[in-house]
Amino acid sequence: MTRRTHAALAAALAATLTLGLGACKNDKSDNGDNGGDSTAASTKGPGAETGTIIGGTPAKGGTLTVLTNQDFAHLDPARNWVLPHMDFGTRLLYRTLVTFKAEPGAAGSEIVPDLATDLGKSTDGGKVWTFTLKDGVKYEDGTPIKAADIKYNVERSFSPDLTGGPDYAIQYLEGGEKYKGPLTGEHLPSIETPDDRTIVFHLKRPVAEFSYTTTLPTFSPVPQSQEKGTQYDSRPFASGPYKIETYDRGKQLVLVRNTNWDAATDPVRKAYPDKIVVTQGLKGGQADDRIIASDGADANAIEMPWMQHESVSKVLPKPDVKSRMAAERTGCTDMLFLNTAKAPFDDPKVREAMMWAVDREAQVTAFGGPAMADVAISYLPPSLTAGAKADPLKIPAAGDAAKAKELLKAAGKTDLKVGLTVSLGDKTRGEAIQQSLAKAGVQVTVNTVDASAFADTIGDIKNAPELTIQGWCPDYPSAATFFPFLFDGRTIKEKGNQGNYSQFKDQATMDRMDQIAAMTDVAAANKAWQQLDEDLMKKAPAVPLMWQRRPLLTGTNVAGAFGNSGYAGMIDLAVVGLKDPSKSQG
Repeated sequence: MTRRTHAALAAALAATLTLGLGACKNDKSDNGDNGGDSTAASTKGPGAETGTIIGGTPAKGGTLTVLTNQDFAHLDPARNWVLPHMDFGTRLLYRTLVTFKAEPGAAGSEIVPDLATDLGKSTDGGKVWTFTLKDGVKYEDGTPIKAADIKYNVERSFSPDLTGGPDYAIQYLEGGEKYKGPLTGEHLPSIETPDDRTIVFHLKRPVAEFSYTTTLPTFSPVPQSQEKGTQYDSRPFASGPYKIETYDRGKQLVLVRNTNWDAATDPVRKAYPDKIVVTQGLKGGQADDRIIASDGADANAIEMPWMQHESVSKVLPKPDVKSRMAAERTGCTDMLFLNTAKAPFDDPKVREAMMWAVDREAQVTAFGGPAMADVAISYLPPSLTAGAKADPLKIPAAGDAAKAKELLKAAGKTDLKVGLTVSLGDKTRGEAIQQSLAKAGVQVTVNTVDASAFADTIGDIKNAPELTIQGWCPDYPSAATFFPFLFDGRTIKEKGNQGNYSQFKDQATMDRMDQIAAMTDVAAANKAWQQLDEDLMKKAPAVPLMWQRRPLLTGTNVAGAFGNSGYAGMIDLAVVGLKDPSKSQG
């Protein structure tokens, strides 16, 4: 796919990714039909119209508060691959070679140069990519950012001790399959830095979308002199507009201005607040209730990651509060992953039974109802299929417990007892799974894990549960950033396993992914990914549950807030700020 073609596709797809709450009322059904998109433009008001900016344009200064129930999983850019922490890191603390525009609506999925002077130049048929750094880009201590620092952080992403980050470098770079990172002194020859401002990547195969890949935290700079191994998580060295002043893990993180960040080199990040205070460890719906009330400092608050779906009913009846809310489509698919590496889900017939047993309507209800999610009928979200929706199994949205029992009996697997591990905030959804599987005769024990430890817990493959609920968001609008990470057995890691939580390893599937990745005809590749979606549904490594919307709520003094489609509908932290900074505290 050429960069021009992909950019046009991204812009077209982004129009389906972002939808305000008012337009959601026009959603026509519970089966994933997104019929409301065509009327979005007729729905007026903040949080209701696609492309709306809540609160207008911010003023410079003041203290923005971020309320959250969790600590950061990782802030080390080599390990940061979880929304909204990736948004937080790349918009506030560190810059990347290329980044997404900070604009609402379709433009949010378009990319622009960040540390680089352009979107990169490809040669050798797309196998070699060269980027040149801008003049005058600096770290928080005033030292210049060098190409070798980006090379070093990309190399760090290969380290078995620095788990959790994106796998693109490992998949794409020559020699990546055997490289183990720079911590032992070895460097990767397929990344060259002929001078301080030039970095050259040599890929195993042509990757027309490599510019999009360099929006990820992996492609931000870390000077080798600042290396602290796993401790780098607590104090990454800033190249963005803010730096860490204090960080008491699980309690509070305070960011202050990085005075050596130069806005003249960075047209994307506006850095409106003087200070950003992240208050962690809030319980239940405390953050929601505080922002709804917007008393005192909470008038200057946003929430991370998003409002609890149980709280939506508190917002909708109040026009003044609803005007501060948006429900942005994410382009992500939530799934119930079935651990195929051990019984009982190593049996395809048992996995097929789970497809029929799960009540997906109950998942939507537990998530806040049809205003907050659509029932998923396939793995690929509509944003990756140009709106086309395949339903190869034709399973009722509420499931069919009788059919599931028949399949389990045929497989000789009755009276099953399995464990389901969910993030603490997904307990209600876990209980909905528990109830629907019980109707098919499967006894489920629900185990909850704090959100900050969830990714590491389910990423430990030796101790991974039989079932887990997790979502996957494409890093940019291409199925190439979806299926290879979810169902390619070659990506499975013993620790820090990301994406392939099913531990699914099927040679025919992997061969087909390789064939599609080698296609140069965009239309043919898109059609092939969609066919693979149907084929994988029949192999059932996971049960697609729903396509989410992000319920985003802001305090009364917050301005510049919108969901960026480039970050799966999360509030774009590059441009959010306050209406009246003099009213902020801290």
